[in-house]
Amino acid sequence: MPGEHLHQSEPPSLTRRFKEAAKSLLPDALFLRLLHKKCIGRFPRLRNPVTFNEQILQRNLRPDPRYAVLSDKLATRAYVEEKLGPQHVIPLIAAPVDFCQDVYDRLPDQFVMKANHGSSFVKIVRNKSETSFEELKQLEEKWLSTDFYWVDRERHYREIKPRLFFETLLLDHDGHIPADFKIHCFSGNLRKPVMYILVITDRFGSNTRGDVYDASWSRMEIAIGPYKRSDHRLVRPSNLDAVLEAAATLASDFEYVRVDLYAFDDRLYFGELTFTPGAGVLPFTPDRVDYEWGKLLSAARGA
Repeated sequence: MPGEHLHQSEPPSLTRRFKEAAKSLLPDALFLRLLHKKCIGRFPRLRNPVTFNEQILQRNLRPDPRYAVLSDKLATRAYVEEKLGPQHVIPLIAAPVDFCQDVYDRLPDQFVMKANHGSSFVKIVRNKSETSFEELKQLEEKWLSTDFYWVDRERHYREIKPRLFFETLLLDHDGHIPADFKIHCFSGNLRKPVMYILVITDRFGSNTRGDVYDASWSRMEIAIGPYKRSDHRLVRPSNLDAVLEAAATLASDFEYVRVDLYAFDDRLYFGELTFTPGAGVLPFTPDRVDYEWGKLLSAARGA
């Protein structure tokens, strides 16, 4: 998916560096047209968008001023505390201006290291003895030197000042990292919110799966992005109603937003808000879903 190349460990070849430099010269609209053609298979209609992805591309080019603050993984914490309450925000361990040896020494044995200004800036540390300050410092420098706007031209990310921070590592009663509930919320001019839940399991493991459910927990025969579907239906979360209520609350001020939550052991935590999922080049299987969600988003916008 867009942005995932950030974690490649091998240095880019001269040819690839040349291509990246050439792409940086393209105007945003042309870059996005070419990216959409590459990922979706057709050129987008940017002036009169029809599909979901085409409308998201418009958001890339003309973002709501609120997107920058609420896409900032540190700044959005205050918004979520006000909307849902502080108990639903993952405990913050540190957000150092300068990540130094002293900060590292004071970190607990388990934690999650993140950057606030884009996607995929996540490092899970289950045992601090298996990493080092030098390793994490090198990763911090790589993350913070990345201007996430240039990855897929999502303009609101230009307004976010990169910061490093550390959160408590969430684990369920079996010691596993909980599933990620990515809830696509359409509201705006709709009579009531329409929500679809992409549940990603084993996200940091070797058997990552993504399954889509509607608000009644009926499994849908569709796929979003690169995720393979599970071979079985997942158990309905015991706190599904609370999950949907929290998502609807956080999405209530917008026509559409993806609300990421963690729901496990009857606990509920906020992950992030995403206003331009997949940067507007998010593959759907079957492709007709791109058009169906496009109609839904148009209705939410009152278009």
